[in-house]
Amino acid sequence: MFARQAQERIWPKGEPGGVPDRGADGSPGRNCEPISVKPTVGAFMDYDRFFADSVDALRAEGRYRVFADLERVAGQFPRARRHVNGQVQTVDVWCSNDYLGMGQHPAVTGAMTEAIAAHGAGAGGTRNISGTAHVHVQLEAELAALHSREAALIFTSGYIANVTTLGTLAARLPAAIVYSDGYNHNSLIEGMRWSRVEKRIFRHNDAAHLDALMAADDPARPKIVVFESVYSMDGDIAPIADLCDVADRHGALTYLDEVHAVGMYGPGGAGVAARDGVGHRPAVIQGTLGKAFGVVGGYIAGSASLIDFVRSFGNAFIFTTALPPAIAAGALAAVRHLRNSDVERERHQERATTVKQRLAAAGLPVMNSASHIVPVMVGDARLCKLASDRLLDHFGIYVQPINYPTVARGTERLRITPTPLHDDAAVDRLIAALGSVWEDLKLGRSQAA
Repeated sequence: MFARQAQERIWPKGEPGGVPDRGADGSPGRNCEPISVKPTVGAFMDYDRFFADSVDALRAEGRYRVFADLERVAGQFPRARRHVNGQVQTVDVWCSNDYLGMGQHPAVTGAMTEAIAAHGAGAGGTRNISGTAHVHVQLEAELAALHSREAALIFTSGYIANVTTLGTLAARLPAAIVYSDGYNHNSLIEGMRWSRVEKRIFRHNDAAHLDALMAADDPARPKIVVFESVYSMDGDIAPIADLCDVADRHGALTYLDEVHAVGMYGPGGAGVAARDGVGHRPAVIQGTLGKAFGVVGGYIAGSASLIDFVRSFGNAFIFTTALPPAIAAGALAAVRHLRNSDVERERHQERATTVKQRLAAAGLPVMNSASHIVPVMVGDARLCKLASDRLLDHFGIYVQPINYPTVARGTERLRITPTPLHDDAAVDRLIAALGSVWEDLKLGRSQAA
């Protein structure tokens, strides 16, 4: 999933499309990003020229996204083959969201292969019209048990899970107000935008600011507090108990996005809330099947009545073809495995700690992170892209540049995600390559150098 997005502090209800998102300095945010391209003047607009000029403007700023053409090889993760200019290059992938390597775990691939042989490819319909396979029911039961909840509901992606669930809850609760952490993910923001309800933005991880905002509103109005556990660009972790305390004082539902934490933290991989002993408190826990669990899809877990409400009123769920049974089978195998194995989590934490220590010792500007996310600051979009290109082209090290609008301008970075399968030799290659690129581009060093 993507990172934070600038948000408008209050979103008046009833205004079609809402107020454009803006940053703290009043500059446009991701949903009203300025495009310095004027339409062609004439009898008709030249649409293709407009599209091309807009993309050229991204290239000029160094923010144009180039997709690495990769071929994952079963049994060799995190090594992969890169196809470029008719050639094949072997690369170390250091930016995968397959955090634990479960996408190539034999329990997962075996379950998917068996499901294809037994049930074929697709689900055959929406969940309501012939598309509910028995494995969907089993997966939802397993996810509910993982989070000690009455029920769960699966979606085709974590993004759709957030947009559908948050949008449905906020839109249908009468005169609701949503309170959103300032660093919340785009999918959460789009759910709020779709609902067209009033929105308040509290400062990132600031429970006192949330309390002040809620105290200023009508105590009788329904309220939803929305935040994440692990924030994927800085790697910091929310004060879940404090935020739940504030929400409880004001009679609010709590909506916790744990996509970067499920499978990774807590007993059985139930997430940061469970790790911290507050897993029972959020009204909604949202997770993904596409990161630590290594497949694709998203889900929510909560009370039986809440889940049934979203199942019954969430249009994006109702009208979308169900996940293929093989995907659900792979996810089910991953969840079951990680509920009973700590080996992957323990090795993963050791690898993340080792990489952070090695980066700091080399004087590379690794940001403080309380999680497995390892951001290395560059601070310039063009240089960030150039550093990424040199790592890939010259050293076979793939770390995707993270630029605006995913992060704020001036905080562009390389985001490294170690896995349990990155061995010491891979870490050595990473540190040596980064050191060489930093030297060549004359990028900033930390005080540890």
